Amino acid sequence: MIAASAARARGFTFIELVVTVAIIAILASAVLPLAELTVKRAKEQELHHALRQLRTALDDYKKAIDDGRIPKKVDESGYPPTLEILVEGVVDAKDPKQRRIYFLRRLPRDPFDENASEPPGATWGKRSYESPPDSPAPGKDVYDVYSLAPGVGLNGIPYRDW
Repeated sequence: MIAASAARARGFTFIELVVTVAIIAILASAVLPLAELTVKRAKEQELHHALRQLRTALDDYKKAIDDGRIPKKVDESGYPPTLEILVEGVVDAKDPKQRRIYFLRRLPRDPFDENASEPPGATWGKRSYESPPDSPAPGKDVYDVYSLAPGVGLNGIPYRDW
């Protein structure tokens, strides 16, 4: 009698195992959407940060043109011709040693772009100074950048309009 009750106390019954698995499945189904939301929110924060970095660098480039630190031709808007020039730098016209002015250490990628083989500058939509704000188009300069991601943010605004 003692041996039979000791053997029964060592293991779990089939029903206990099924109930445990069911509880774990219910908890996992509740956590999965929350994890997806967390990943999306992190990408959106990264997008905000990258857009702020790029737009600040574009404004700093324009300010350097306005201050006479970068030579400007008459037909130019004062904005950089490419995003890559913000990383490569330009020669400071006011510096006697002709040192370069750098506006970014590296060009950020659009976090929603999934093609890892293309360069970071190609992941962004570019708006030229001459294009209207409601239909941005590339041109001979980069006045603004926007995400090419087709989705809509958690705030209800399409990523393209951020």
